[in-house]
Order: sequence, then structure tokens, then C-alpha cells
Amino acid sequence: MALAIDIRRRAYSLGMATTRLGQRTLRSIYRRGALSTALVACVLAVGTVGMHIIEGMSYVDAFYFMSMLATAQGPTISPSTVAGKLFAAAMAFLSVGTVVAALGFIFGPFFGMLLRVGVKKVEEEEARLASHRSKKEQDGLGAGL
Repeated sequence: MALAIDIRRRAYSLGMATTRLGQRTLRSIYRRGALSTALVACVLAVGTVGMHIIEGMSYVDAFYFMSMLATAQGPTISPSTVAGKLFAAAMAFLSVGTVVAALGFIFGPFFGMLLRVGVKKVEEEEARLASHRSKKEQDGLGAGL
């Protein structure tokens, strides 16, 4: 029982206060993952349909083209029309930005928690060193008397 209370206190101090340890955090991760996946899927769907209509690509080729754009690998084929090239350029900015934002949205809380833990550890170490230094100074002053 005491171990469970200690774990909950540590989880609370790390910003993971939950009614049941980890459940709220896990639900949040699933929710963030689902929203991010839906957003990326919507952008890929718009791009796929757009390339199908503008360039006349098959849906598979258009999806492949958009997947390569979204992951910043660059497509293996280039659009043949001016409208297709402009659409691809706009979708490149939009899709890469969406993927980066989705990754930040999913992993942002984790990195924030790591930052808080790191800052807390540094502050604890600074306090330990300061008390060690003051203890040494007191010992040095007491020996000189």
C-alpha cells in the first residue's frame, strides 16, 4: 500500500496525476494519436483526390505520390501540368507541415515531461552541491579559529 502511494506521489510530481495510475495519460496518448492520424489521413485524402482529378493519376499512384511528398522523400514522378505542379507544391508544404505538427502533438507531452524531470534533477543536484559547498566553507572557517 505504501509503495502504491509513493508511486502516485511521484507520478503526480511528474505531472501525471491520475485517478488510476497511468490511465488518464494513456487515454490522452490514444486521443492525440487518433487525432493526429485523422488529420494526416485527411490531408493525404485531399491530395490523392486532387492529383487524381488534376493529373489523371490512378488513385494508387496519386496516394503514392502524396505519401512521398508527406514524408519529405520526394515523389518518383513529377506532375505534367502547371496546375498539377502548383497543387503538388502547395500540398508539399501542407502535408510535411501536417506530419511534423502531428508528431509534435503526439510526443510533445512526453518531451515536456522529460524536460520537467531533467530540470528537477538539475535543481536537486545544484541544491546538493550548494549544501556541500556551504558545509565545506563552515568546516574551513571553523578550523581557522
